Amino acid sequence: MIVTGGAGFIGSHIVDALVERGDEVHVVDNFAAGKMEDRLNPKATYHEVDIREYEKLAPIVKGASYVFHEAALPRVQFSIDHPLESYSVNVMGTASVLRAAHQGGVERVIYASSGSVYGDQENIPVSEDMEAKPNSPYGLQKYMGEMLCRSWSDVYGLESVCLRYFNAYGPRFNSEGAYAQAIGKFLKQRKEGAPLTIWGDGTHTRDFTHMSDVVSANLLAATSKKVGKGEEINIGTGREISVNDIAQLIGGATVNEHERREITRTAADIRRAKELLGWEPKKKFEDGIAELKKQFGIS
Repeated sequence: MIVTGGAGFIGSHIVDALVERGDEVHVVDNFAAGKMEDRLNPKATYHEVDIREYEKLAPIVKGASYVFHEAALPRVQFSIDHPLESYSVNVMGTASVLRAAHQGGVERVIYASSGSVYGDQENIPVSEDMEAKPNSPYGLQKYMGEMLCRSWSDVYGLESVCLRYFNAYGPRFNSEGAYAQAIGKFLKQRKEGAPLTIWGDGTHTRDFTHMSDVVSANLLAATSKKVGKGEEINIGTGREISVNDIAQLIGGATVNEHERREITRTAADIRRAKELLGWEPKKKFEDGIAELKKQFGIS
């Protein structure tokens, strides 16, 4: 098994799940987000390689059964600030992974896409048959990655499936820096006794999906007989949670700052995931937040 970006937030959890069930796991990661010990599994083999470096990537991927392609430069705001850098990794890097997978005889690529491909839609929840309307470089790049997967499936016969994650959260989140996830940032601020920083009025909503559910979707997508042609599949809960809701669950004072360029509302229609993968989320948002607060020592 290959996990690109396997030393990252989502990738490290996939690595753990594969190792736990006895798979031989190789991780390809350039540690762009830093080398964090809690994201490294001693039973996996790590290759410090940039996915854009095809000549280095190809021999690692050759002969693998599945490639879980998690490597990316994430976050909408980062892509706005660094459009060319994020394009290079998220689009050209994905093409490099697909080429290596095809040339190396890989059975299937499971691609980490994003609910951001939808942009702002009038109807919520969003379903896969809606037109993609990405309103950020990141959303566009993830959509282009999906098109690359379909192309490699159609032209080269490489099986692929595209999982559109909706705001994954859970242990090992990033709570540092300008692009930190809201939940992680709020927990850090609460622990430090600082007010929780809300961008805009806090009414923006997201569909938060716990890491355990994201991992189970990946494992099911690897072996499902109903996918393989680059199908796009929402991985969410179908429930809208506002930034204000998160702040209230975590507790403490809040402060509002100027609004960022973000999608206003989103929630996933997950009927296709149930039909094609036999998947549905199990972790309730309130329970996930309670577990994270406990880990942070917050009552």
